[in-house]
Amino acid sequence: MLALYKQQTKCLVALDSIIFGFDGETMKCLLVKRGLETQDDHWSLMGGWLEPKESLNEAAARILFQLTGLNQIYLEQLHAFGEPHRDPIERTVSVTYYALINVHDYEATISHAYQADWFGLQELPNLLFDHREMIEVAIQALRQKAAFHPVGFELLPEKFTLPQLQKLYEAIYQTTFDKRNFSRKILSLGILERLEEKQKGYSKKGAYLYQVKKQPAQDLHAFVTNVDGLFRDTLFTS
Repeated sequence: MLALYKQQTKCLVALDSIIFGFDGETMKCLLVKRGLETQDDHWSLMGGWLEPKESLNEAAARILFQLTGLNQIYLEQLHAFGEPHRDPIERTVSVTYYALINVHDYEATISHAYQADWFGLQELPNLLFDHREMIEVAIQALRQKAAFHPVGFELLPEKFTLPQLQKLYEAIYQTTFDKRNFSRKILSLGILERLEEKQKGYSKKGAYLYQVKKQPAQDLHAFVTNVDGLFRDTLFTS
């Protein structure tokens, strides 16, 4: 048995994290400038190596903290990238993670030791290796998850307007929803409660504020079914 292990080709295991941020208007991605000798004009995801006594989750959290200062961020494992020549220096398999956070909540937390900075998804710079592909896979995963779960409500204030909610989902899907249809369909899901308060300064009349209802467990299936149809309906976009 030991001989079989010795016969196998060794490869490195890397961890790369795709951190999406929402600033109230647009979706962004957090990148670092690591100055690798081979491609010093390229930016990178938060990447590093798995150490012998670490789990994958522990390594991903450690690397993210070392490069950006972000700590205790929930990271969801996404995908493994293992094309033979994805890293031109050494055979490396990368396990990716992703997260969605509120940019403003972490402005004072992010360390700039590695020039960590936010970039709009339509304004990404040159990226290392296959990191652009990793971001594209993460975007698709986020959209799929948003179609089945109330993803992103934690990125909004506790009380929010329908236009604020629409901007969040337009940012996730990188498209435009018809305002009237969005309001009608999102309210038909029965997950929001309209308050008697209005947001001041939004318009002369003001926009009503909403909050997410506490959903009983039995309502989850109905929510999943309805929200899936909501964001997959091509007639809903304009």
